[in-house]
Amino acid sequence: MKDLYIIISISFIHFLALVSPGPDFIIVMKNSIQYSRKAGIYTSIGISLGILIHLFYCITGLSLILSTNLYILNLFKFLCAGYLSYLGIKSIQSNAISKKNQSIHKMDISYLKAIKIGFFTNVLNPKVSLFFLSLFSFIIVPEQLPVEVIIFLIIIITISSFIWFSTVSIFISQKKVNIFFSKYFHFFNKIFGIILIFLALGILKEISF
Repeated sequence: MKDLYIIISISFIHFLALVSPGPDFIIVMKNSIQYSRKAGIYTSIGISLGILIHLFYCITGLSLILSTNLYILNLFKFLCAGYLSYLGIKSIQSNAISKKNQSIHKMDISYLKAIKIGFFTNVLNPKVSLFFLSLFSFIIVPEQLPVEVIIFLIIIITISSFIWFSTVSIFISQKKVNIFFSKYFHFFNKIFGIILIFLALGILKEISF
């Protein structure tokens, strides 16, 4: 019964974190609008793989090292801010390029690249590791969970992440919704770029020396 309570509690808190807009949410929306539904879904796969890595960090204790070592934590923040800034600038630049050729409505992206974008957007974000570390510490400490429960939690968290972001991609790429976003594609692409840059600046502000 206690294991069931832990599974439900962690799953529910994780779901609340999932539906809160952040870099992952923005990048899935952006790729779904700018490229295609499949690109958004493959981006979701990359995000889920990133979450899997964060869970590995948490279980093996690497997240604890991240949270207690200021230099490593700052390095992760720099990498995350740099990558989000890069994506934001690319988004704004693609917006400017697209205006030069109004006949181009959709651009191509390989599924591997979509996975890579989702993966690095998530795995370079130290907040995700710290979230899972605090979540598991809050629920589990001071007792240890059985291995099978930990494996079950990993499966639930990873799959639910993929389902949520894939659902976002499917919704955004619905015909009526997509027509609206495509109509104002240049505007939204620029907005996405600005949001990503602001998220990067927010992470940089959290760096302490």
